[in-house]
Amino acid sequence: MIKLSAALVSVVFVLWPAHLWANQSLRVVTSFYPVYVAVLNVTAGIPGVEVSNLASPHVGCLHDYQLTAGDVRRLADADLLLVNGAGMEPFLGKVAQQSPGVRVVGVSEGIALLDDNPHVWVSLEGARRQTENIAAALAAAAPDRADAFRANASAYNASLSALEEKMRAALAPYAGTPIVTFHEAFPYFARDFDLDLAGEIEREPGAEPSARELADTVKLVRERKVKALFAEPQFPDKSAQVVARETSVRVYSLDPVVTGPSDPEEARGAYLRAMEKNLEVLQEALR
Repeated sequence: MIKLSAALVSVVFVLWPAHLWANQSLRVVTSFYPVYVAVLNVTAGIPGVEVSNLASPHVGCLHDYQLTAGDVRRLADADLLLVNGAGMEPFLGKVAQQSPGVRVVGVSEGIALLDDNPHVWVSLEGARRQTENIAAALAAAAPDRADAFRANASAYNASLSALEEKMRAALAPYAGTPIVTFHEAFPYFARDFDLDLAGEIEREPGAEPSARELADTVKLVRERKVKALFAEPQFPDKSAQVVARETSVRVYSLDPVVTGPSDPEEARGAYLRAMEKNLEVLQEALR
């Protein structure tokens, strides 16, 4: 396995002097975990920035998320709501109605979508683009801290780039290998590493496939000689195990990084850790 030194994948942030912005608080709310992690990295060590997250770090994707009364109260006090956008957050219309004073920025703005799929952060390239958009949004909201936000974004993106380079080298031998994932979270990831995403077991998490749909997946796995099935740690793998029993293809777990620790210090490195683990899982599954 190709190794990177710890220095290449660690992120070093400048501790900016607190007195510079002691009385200028910026209250930032994020929609869900991947955006929360990226914002924590861009704001690390910068005084006067409060970051909180709407959805619990255990919620996962926001396909069916509904705003709570607590969410509405939090947004009433917020200066900026950073969301994934691209259709991920179905509740944005209610935000506009109930919290008209908060500025909403979609951090996927300007990123070309694959079939209107919103899971752009699962691509390391997409994660870097979102980080740049986050830094720009924060700089616009607090111009006095623009240089600090951009410096942190640059440091974090350097770590994302180093990890992507490592993953490209490690996964190059498996280019074109067909895989089946749990749901439609991985098309950008598969594109980046030249994996053949043959299909998904569940179109939407929690919407169990019918017997006919499972039979179609079994047929696909056999015809395409799929080497591995991938569930996600956030959801039960019952459907994947049904396909596995019928095809004798093993189930592994790939993490789209939609859940993780809530503590800011732990959460800051959650994306990098999850992608490192995804690399290890793919190497085991495809070798």
